Amino acid sequence: MHLKKVVPSHIGLKRVVKLRLLEWEAKEIFRDYGIPIPKGRITSDPMEAREIAEEIGGPVVVKAQIPVGGRGKAGGVRFAETAEEAYEVAKALIGGEVRGVKVERVLVEEKMDIQRELYLGVVIDRGSRSYTVLATSEGGMEIEEVAARTPEKIIRMTIDPVEGFRVHHARWMVKQIGLIGRDLLRGSDILLRLYRLAVEMDAELTEINPLALTSRGLIAVDARLNIDDNALFRHQTLLERFGESELLDLTEREREARKLGLTYVELDGDIGIIGNGAGLTMATLDTVQLYGGKP
Repeated sequence: MHLKKVVPSHIGLKRVVKLRLLEWEAKEIFRDYGIPIPKGRITSDPMEAREIAEEIGGPVVVKAQIPVGGRGKAGGVRFAETAEEAYEVAKALIGGEVRGVKVERVLVEEKMDIQRELYLGVVIDRGSRSYTVLATSEGGMEIEEVAARTPEKIIRMTIDPVEGFRVHHARWMVKQIGLIGRDLLRGSDILLRLYRLAVEMDAELTEINPLALTSRGLIAVDARLNIDDNALFRHQTLLERFGESELLDLTEREREARKLGLTYVELDGDIGIIGNGAGLTMATLDTVQLYGGKP
């Protein structure tokens, strides 16, 4: 499996509309599947952030909810020892920008006493046309970074869709990343639940990074869930639950076209393309670009 994507030239032209689940939304779905997550809540009000921290009753982490990676390095994930500190951190984050994206809400969660950081993921492998389950003991960093530095530490298993992902598969994988005893049993259960989530939610990628080993057991400290937008018709409840404007990054014209049942993608060029079929449309985009036009 190649973790690095090869992207056709026309993709640079297209404003791709994706199902954009933020961390807190992914964690809500994780909770539905019985995957343990930290105690916490989402808020857009610094005063409420203080109240959440008071309810938690200890050190918390305040995390900007934005649809881009690298929040931690950009100051979008901060710790607070007291409720008053949580208020100040939330006040500083909400309304500001992290990696060029405006922060509208933060997730206030209990700070975990992390002993080890692991990684579990399920991705679609285009080469094998199947799901591939990933696990590594190198949690807390991007999986692409682990693949580049220490690829031998990534345990991969391509799943036969007929046989499926079984208990013995999950136990073997988590054993390879150092879990034993009760942690092995719980870790394999979490991995099985993650795989079932990926299949049932039509996920292109779902990650727990890190999966933290704590005094309370294994906890999904961070969550990522990318759903295939072509499968949206099977997941209308997501739009009802989290809101269409929250999940779909649509312009006003795209939103109007969607109401009419039309597929419309708004670009920033000056040449309109009316296409019949995705393949022809992409070929037309490439051709127009090749001859100096801007769709």
